[in-house]
Amino acid sequence: MKTISNKNVIYKFEEKMEAVDTISSGDTVVFETNDCWTQQVTSEDQVITEIDYDILNPATGPIYVEGAEPGDILKIYIESIDVKQRGSALCVPNEGVLGDQVKESRVKIIDILDGYALYNNVKIPISPMIGVIGVAPAKDDGQWTTDTPWKHGGNMDTKDIKQGNTLYLPVNQKGALLALGDCHAVMGDGELCFTGLEVPAKVTLKVDVIKNKSINWPMIEDEKYTMIIASGKDLDEAIYTGTDEAVKFLMKGLEFDWEDAYVLASLIVDIKISQVVDPTMTIRAAIPKEILTTEKLIGSI
Repeated sequence: MKTISNKNVIYKFEEKMEAVDTISSGDTVVFETNDCWTQQVTSEDQVITEIDYDILNPATGPIYVEGAEPGDILKIYIESIDVKQRGSALCVPNEGVLGDQVKESRVKIIDILDGYALYNNVKIPISPMIGVIGVAPAKDDGQWTTDTPWKHGGNMDTKDIKQGNTLYLPVNQKGALLALGDCHAVMGDGELCFTGLEVPAKVTLKVDVIKNKSINWPMIEDEKYTMIIASGKDLDEAIYTGTDEAVKFLMKGLEFDWEDAYVLASLIVDIKISQVVDPTMTIRAAIPKEILTTEKLIGSI
């Protein structure tokens, strides 16, 4: 099993990236990740404006997946996310949903013990997740910094991208060129003040290529749902895009006409907010697998 060191990082996803290693479809690979600050935040007395902003949101990789070609899907099963025993969270003036109310920056260094984050006198069950994960974008989409989500993945900050779930990414370039980072020990939907519990981590993935099937946007599968992860300049645009994709999947997968699929979507599809603080905002449109399985959904496209 290969391990990709967190010394190999990128700060933008672009069409042409140099792979740091190669795996085959079906391989399991370990990524060592930095936190979003590249471990620069170490003290609650730290002045956050003094950190080097040029090395924020590093993504480990990318790796080349043999056999992955444009028009395929990269299927990524998240076997485990092992986080360090200490992380950080903070608020900064003019960042996050209530940034206008933040009078001064506050840094919180948070210990993690026996599956709980110890925040002041509150014990929070952790649920480790991957904040940034993506592949090389399509040529027409241009390049994207690692702090931004789009069709290639990127900084989706979606808490369902966690152990035991399966992520599906569109392959836009030969070898896909997969990279990831920005793990969180825990984060609420929305990522309201612009950080989760930021931690370095060791992430184990099983990567497969689904040939000759293509998707426009990433998807995440858990026990109950197949979720389309869509981003936009605001929530309205993200919700419109995610809903449009969900209706198309229902129409094809169930062999409905568009209007019947749209009505069904209003009955069964849940719109969930992933994050509202990155350069583009992200939602997920969740289709219950008891109505349309992931296998049937992918088979119909």
